[in-house]
Amino acid sequence: MKNIRLGQLLKEAGYVTEEQIERAVEYQKQNPGMRIGDALIALEFITEGQKVEALAAKLALQTIDISSVSVDIDAVGMIPRQLAERYLMLAVSKNGDRLTVITNDPLNYYGIEDIRQITGMQTEIQLCEKYALENAISYYYSEVSAKMAAKKANTSSEDMVEELQIEEADDDTPVINLLNTLIERAVNTNASDIHIEPFEHKTTVRMRLDGTITEYVTLQKQLHASLIARIKILSDLDIAERRAPQDGHFRTQVKDEMINIRVSVIPTVFGEKAVLRLLTGNAAIDHPASFGMKDSDYQKFRRLLRSPNGIIYLTGPTGSGKSTTLYMILEEMSEKQVNISTIEDPVEKNVPRINQMQVNALAGVTFESGLRALLRQDPDIIMVGETRDAETASISVRAAITGHLVFSTLHTNDSVSSVIRLVDMGLEPYMIANSLVGVVAQRLMRKVCPYCAQEEEPTEEEREFLERDIPKVMRPKGCRYCNNTGYKGRTAIHEILTIDRPIREMISRKATMEEVKDYAIEKQGMKTLKECGVELVEAGVTTMEELMKVAYYA
Repeated sequence: MKNIRLGQLLKEAGYVTEEQIERAVEYQKQNPGMRIGDALIALEFITEGQKVEALAAKLALQTIDISSVSVDIDAVGMIPRQLAERYLMLAVSKNGDRLTVITNDPLNYYGIEDIRQITGMQTEIQLCEKYALENAISYYYSEVSAKMAAKKANTSSEDMVEELQIEEADDDTPVINLLNTLIERAVNTNASDIHIEPFEHKTTVRMRLDGTITEYVTLQKQLHASLIARIKILSDLDIAERRAPQDGHFRTQVKDEMINIRVSVIPTVFGEKAVLRLLTGNAAIDHPASFGMKDSDYQKFRRLLRSPNGIIYLTGPTGSGKSTTLYMILEEMSEKQVNISTIEDPVEKNVPRINQMQVNALAGVTFESGLRALLRQDPDIIMVGETRDAETASISVRAAITGHLVFSTLHTNDSVSSVIRLVDMGLEPYMIANSLVGVVAQRLMRKVCPYCAQEEEPTEEEREFLERDIPKVMRPKGCRYCNNTGYKGRTAIHEILTIDRPIREMISRKATMEEVKDYAIEKQGMKTLKECGVELVEAGVTTMEELMKVAYYA
């Protein structure tokens, strides 16, 4: 089997010609260390899938979807990470003296033999494509590294250095290594937050995945002060202050991506609790080309964006994806010949061609003062991170009326109640009517795990709530693929209110919220958040449990 030549194999399969093989060999010589298969792919003579398919057929090996494989973390750890990344080989299970290894290159006999010597086990090879394998190696080794770092830190906690010495320590210090691996693990699992929580006899680390917080690892109590001190040093906080809440942020690199991390530290009865919110751009979203919106909502929203001036509000509770949507909108608009400026607290993502200002209360830069300054910078488009008070809302309205397109966020339960919220802030209804272009209410709904979801008939109470005949609904169960939550991934739903002439008149005469909502549904065809959620339940995307969370406010 060692005499198999990949180029000849691909030629026999009809994927390449002799001339293409010769060109690939020349390309190989120009790039020392590159294998012939990678050269053929780089020259676009074959695809990764064709390479794997030809090898599987010739060697009678199984090709697998690595996302559906049950991976044994203990097996992963048997191959050192450095070798796994060098050879692109991932151990996924062990049975007796046999180790199942996934690779995209079964002809790498030196790598296979190296792994056999290190593990002392016979290898059973399975194939998958390179990109999926690279992601899996990164994902599972971050899990291994975090667990090992926690174990090492726990065992060395008795000899832990004082917090003040950590600033001078190198990256091999147990606490520093632990924090680094926790962040890497959070990034690779698309966790949004890391919670470090002190209790009487232990510290618990939990992570929020798809909106649900799950326990990850338990640490020795002795580690807690040093871990918090390390976080404070990175965030430029006062490590001597332990009685007052503190907020900060820092940036760190995970693989090739710079991650912004917002830090909040508060005192509790057993010590300081820290929450690290990861502001990354790697979270997978549905419909990324249309700001996460389905086509009908996207087309309606595009009409709002064509307005030369006015205010567009995105509304929803914390964690509903408002900032992510705003950044996608601004990134697209920055491609045009416009001047875009923002005032944010904090700046969650750095966007090219956009002037971003950070709120700094100590320096006197608030939303109000920052927004006033931005108006003197000749902007075409302004983004106000959050409309928190009457002063900010008033300046935003004046900016919109004087010819600027303004984006901002509000914490309201639906689109129509945003108008009432602005009135409650003290704005005159006629000012709101003249400046408001539209309101987009957004929620994130968890998608039921496709591997363990169960189909059942809805109860009578659920049928009544759904207000339509849906024969079957999905129920979450929980399995290894979804961390036993029953859910995997999230999708956004939207409720879009367009401010047309009749609604402007309603706002000016202080019409009720119900009157505005009834008009929007009847005349504009507005779909409420509840209706959008019901559609997802009917399609089997989500569950009644998730629908109830949205409809509670709708």
